[in-house]
Amino acid sequence: MLESLNPVVAVNGLREFLETGGNVLVVIMIVTFIMWAFILERLAYWRFAHGRMEKDKISAWREWTGGHPVTTEDRWRWFQGHAVREQLISEARQSAEQNVELVKTLVAIAPMLGLLGTVTGMVEVFDVMAISGSSNARAMSAGVSKATIPTMAGMVSALSGLFLSNYIERLAKKKVQSLGDHLEIE
Repeated sequence: MLESLNPVVAVNGLREFLETGGNVLVVIMIVTFIMWAFILERLAYWRFAHGRMEKDKISAWREWTGGHPVTTEDRWRWFQGHAVREQLISEARQSAEQNVELVKTLVAIAPMLGLLGTVTGMVEVFDVMAISGSSNARAMSAGVSKATIPTMAGMVSALSGLFLSNYIERLAKKKVQSLGDHLEIE
């Protein structure tokens, strides 16, 4: 039990896993770290910064309107109010959706990298078969593991990012809509 908590044992286990999966597995690991860094950045934004930004937008709107509703009776003021409202909502949407498309792109890349690992592992299997003949199962096993481990890693990475990227995207749409509702023009 305590041996598994030893950082040296953990690093050695990770190194063995990466060697078993081949070079593509290292690329999948890097893409996954980058993807999770952006996911954590978005979650931190929603936890710490968005509420402040929304309050600033609402107070800017109230300051512009003077606390009075913008009605259609004063057409020029109504058009100005509509433009200010759209600007505030657009700024909020831009900051809310920042890096979401990048996360979705990284989610889409992860299984493709896993497929690349499958192809490179199978090429290694075929090389072993061409050199030693088709009966050497022990020599082929390294190529088979290099074919299956990156596929699994790419799929796990993509699935973990898929759920959170969809959550972040839905949250952004919901919060921007909520801000738009707060900045209604009568």
